[in-house]
Amino acid sequence: MIKYLGSKRLLIPSILEQLRSLPGPIESVLDVFSGTSRVGHALKREGYRVIANDHNAYAATLARCYVQADREAVEHDARRLIEEFAALPGRAGYFTETFCEKARFFQPRNGERVDAIRDAIEAKSLPPELKAVVLTSLMEAADRVDSTTGVQMAYLKQWAARAHNELRLRMPDVLPRAAAGPGLAEERDAIDVASAHQVDVAYLDPPYNQHKYLGNYHIWETLVRWDRPEAYGIAQKRIDAKVRKSAFNSRVDFVSAFEALIAAVRARYLVVSFSNEGFLKRADADRILGSRGSVRVIEHDYKRYVGAQIGIFNPSGDKVGKVSHLRNTEQLFVVTVH
Repeated sequence: MIKYLGSKRLLIPSILEQLRSLPGPIESVLDVFSGTSRVGHALKREGYRVIANDHNAYAATLARCYVQADREAVEHDARRLIEEFAALPGRAGYFTETFCEKARFFQPRNGERVDAIRDAIEAKSLPPELKAVVLTSLMEAADRVDSTTGVQMAYLKQWAARAHNELRLRMPDVLPRAAAGPGLAEERDAIDVASAHQVDVAYLDPPYNQHKYLGNYHIWETLVRWDRPEAYGIAQKRIDAKVRKSAFNSRVDFVSAFEALIAAVRARYLVVSFSNEGFLKRADADRILGSRGSVRVIEHDYKRYVGAQIGIFNPSGDKVGKVSHLRNTEQLFVVTVH
């Protein structure tokens, strides 16, 4: 899966352990902020029926691939298409101009391959699940040859070693249908989706600071939408990154938004992941979650994200400032709803 700030890869064993410990039967799980769908994918593998939601198009596409699509339904056609697209010669277009020439996230020869493959995908008019699988294949292939520290706020001043590699498509790890039933990918506001689905467990991993995932991963949003947006700045961000906002990225608005979300959730249990570095103070978390039921907390100590490990860089790729600390605590709140 793509490199992703805030990925819960290391926390997944604990999340699964907590779900297994809940009085059953537990069949359905709503992942309200699905991101890369790494958690949703793990839940589907465990046999749960998963509903994965994210308001960004690239994340909804990943969910359509890893949660909604079933291997038995898409694998044959997906492999055939991936082989077809992999044989296409490069052809420079918007992606190459924007992200290889005006910015320098990819080597031009790889940008040209992305342009050619993405145009070919669009020309096919594929059904949603199949399109999501081949788009995910392309997104992940591009991620393996980028030149960043893991986010798309800036590119490295010197090419990353992986950027010299050739872009190669692979079949994503699409799972068979879960034992509890078919998954679903949504692309909606968090509160709307929480109130729309009655589930056994709601898993919530909200953004915890001011950094918007759209800004951090704007290239994937453009790759999926393929809308050739006006772009700005050294990083060539989508112009709509300036106006597409979420209350969960606002220190002022976060608590009220979180209160509304928790009130809207329709589930027997809540599992909430949050960092001690986030906008939500522990006392507020205990109060808000306690309004719905009994709360227990599991804490995990982790290294901070890769950018903190190697230093802080400005948009030109120059190292600036100092890292304040290298570890943080992930808090996993488990709520039994009354």
